[in-house]
Amino acid sequence: MGLTLTEKILRDHMVEGEPVKGQEIGIRIDQTLTQDATGTMAYLEFEAMGVPRVKTEKSVAYIDHNTLQSGFENADDHRFIGSVCKKHGIYFSRPGNGICHQVHLERFGIPGKTLIGSDSHTPTGGGLGMIAMGAGGMDVAVAMGGGTYYITYPKIVKVELTGKLNPWVAAKDVILEVLRILSVKGGVGKVIEYCGEGVKSLSVPERATITNMGAELGATTSIFPSDEITREFLKAQDREADYKPLSADADAEYDEIIEINLSELEPMAACPHSPDNVKKISELAGMKIDQVCIGSCTNSSLLDMLKVAYILDGKTVDPGVSLSIAPGSKQVLNMIAENGALSKMIDAGARILESACGPCIGMGQSPNSGGISLRTFNRNFEGRSGTKDGQVYLVSPEVAAVSAIAGVMTDPRSLGDMPEFKLPEVFTINDNMVVPPIEEEKMDTVEVLRGPNIKPFPVSEPLLDEIDAKCSLKVGDNITTDHIMPAGAKILPLRSNIPKISEYCFAVCDEEFPKRALDLKRSIIIGGSNYGQGSSREHAALAPLYLGVKAVLTKSFARIHMANLINAGILPMTFANEADYDKVDQMDDLYIANVREQVKNSDIIKITDKTKGFEFEAKLDLSERQRAMLLAGGLLNYTKENA
Repeated sequence: MGLTLTEKILRDHMVEGEPVKGQEIGIRIDQTLTQDATGTMAYLEFEAMGVPRVKTEKSVAYIDHNTLQSGFENADDHRFIGSVCKKHGIYFSRPGNGICHQVHLERFGIPGKTLIGSDSHTPTGGGLGMIAMGAGGMDVAVAMGGGTYYITYPKIVKVELTGKLNPWVAAKDVILEVLRILSVKGGVGKVIEYCGEGVKSLSVPERATITNMGAELGATTSIFPSDEITREFLKAQDREADYKPLSADADAEYDEIIEINLSELEPMAACPHSPDNVKKISELAGMKIDQVCIGSCTNSSLLDMLKVAYILDGKTVDPGVSLSIAPGSKQVLNMIAENGALSKMIDAGARILESACGPCIGMGQSPNSGGISLRTFNRNFEGRSGTKDGQVYLVSPEVAAVSAIAGVMTDPRSLGDMPEFKLPEVFTINDNMVVPPIEEEKMDTVEVLRGPNIKPFPVSEPLLDEIDAKCSLKVGDNITTDHIMPAGAKILPLRSNIPKISEYCFAVCDEEFPKRALDLKRSIIIGGSNYGQGSSREHAALAPLYLGVKAVLTKSFARIHMANLINAGILPMTFANEADYDKVDQMDDLYIANVREQVKNSDIIKITDKTKGFEFEAKLDLSERQRAMLLAGGLLNYTKENA
C-alpha cells in the first residue's frame, strides 16, 4: 500500500511512537516561527530552558501583530524580541517586513520540511508542500531548543480537486466550500491533503490561501503536493535549490475523500459569526456594506493585490464605504509600487495600511457600530474586529474590491471577462529587513533588552492530590480563543504581562469572571463542544492559570488549546456523558479526590457535584507523556525534570 504525502513527511521526521492513527507520535522540527503577540512569552520560556542557541535549521521571529505603537509596550516587546534573536541564533524580521506567513512562504519555506509556529495559521506553509502546524509558544520554545514536538497521528482527508476555477471565482471560495462541507470542527484530528488535476491550476499563493484557512476547520494542518508550480514559485524567489518534488503515491489510502469540482464553484462568503456559515454571493447580492478590508495572511499576496488593482482601476470607492488595503509583505508592497498597481488603489480611494496583520487581529480599522464589513481575512468571530456588534463577512479579494466600488455586496462575475493574472518570473528580492543572529562566539556581548511591561510567565505547581473548587464559569459550544483571551489594540500590548492581560480573560462572555476567579483562588471552567477553537495563543491557557483555574471540563476541545492547557498544567477533561453538562451549573461546588492517582492510572476521572449531590464521570484522553506533564505542573516543569 502506498503512502499519502502527509505520511511520507511525518514518517521521515518521526523520532518517537508508531504511525498508528490516534496514537501520539514525536516528530523532529526543522523550522519555527513566532510573531510578536506570542513571541515575547515564547522567548521568555526559551530563556528559562537555559539553551544558549536554537537547534533548528531555521527559526524566524516576525513583528507583524502588535505594530500599533500607542504606548511603550509594543515597542519594548519588539526590542526584547530583537535582542533575544540576535543572541540566541534566531532570524529577526523587522516591523514593516511583512506578515509572518506571507514572508515565510516567500523567503524561508521549503517543501518536505516540518514547521511549527506560535500562530494558528502556520499551516499556510502547506501551500509549499510543508507539514506546517500552529502550536503554543511553549511548544515552539521546546522545538527551538532541539526538543521533539508531539501530535496525535492524524487521520488524512483527501480533497480531490477537478476542473478549473471560472473567471472571478477564487481560491478563497475553495476553502469556504470545504468549510461548508466539514464545519469548523470537522477537521479535528485530521490533515487535509489536496490532490487531483485541479491542483495544477492553482498557484502557490492560491494554495496557501486554502491551507491557511484550514486552521478554521480545526485541522492539524493542510498540504498540497510540491510540483512544477512550486518549482516555478521558488525559482522566481531565487530559491530553486529548495525545490523538491513531493506527492502522494497513486495507491495511497485515505480515511475520507471529498470531491470538489472547481468548475462548479461560485463566489461565496462566510457570514457572521463563524467561518463555516457559508452562503453564495448570489444570495447576498445587494446588501448594503460599510467597510471593506483587504489583506491578512490569507489574501495579501502579489496575485491578490494585482486582481484588486485591476478591479479598482479608474473607479472610485463608494462614498458610504471605507476601503483599506494591507499588502502582505515588503516584497509585495515594493512590487505593486513598481508596477503601478499601488497608485491605482490610491487613486480609487483606498487607505493603504502597513504590511502587517492590522485589522485581522483587531489592530485598528474597527467597523462602525453594527457595521457590515467585508474582509478577505480568515476569522469573523464575534467582537474580533474590535466592534462588539460588527457584522463581518469573509470574502475573496475579488468580491471585496468590486463590492467596495458598488457600495453593496456584489458578485464579481458581473465584471465580465477576466484577464489572465500571472505571477512574475522573478520577484523583487531584498532581505535587508531580516536581521541575522550574531555569531555564537559573540553572543555574550549581546544585552537582552527588557521593558517594564515584560513580566515573568505564571509559575504552575505540580498537580494537586485533590481539587475542591467551584465552577467559576460555564460557557457553550464553539468558544474561541478570542472569547477566552480577546485580541485588539487595547489588549494585545499586554501579551507580555500575564497579570494585567488576565483582567480581560473571558470578558466577552462575562466581565465579572476575572475578579470572581481570583477571589475563588481555585476554580474549574465548564465548556461545550469545540472549546478553544481558533488561535494558538497560549495566553488563553496562561491567563486562566494565573486566575487559579485548575481544570477545564468540556464536551470536546480544539487541538492546540488542549495542548496549551496541558503545557500550562491545567487538567483538560471531557464529559463521559454529555448529558451531564446540563446538570452542572456555574458556582456549583465540584470535588475530585485522588487526582494524581486518577491522572496517572485511569482514563476516567470521577467528579462529585457537592451542590447538587451527584457523581459523574469525565474522560481523560491523554498520552503517558501528557499525564507526566500534568503531574509535573506543565511542560516547563516537565522539561526541567527530564533535562
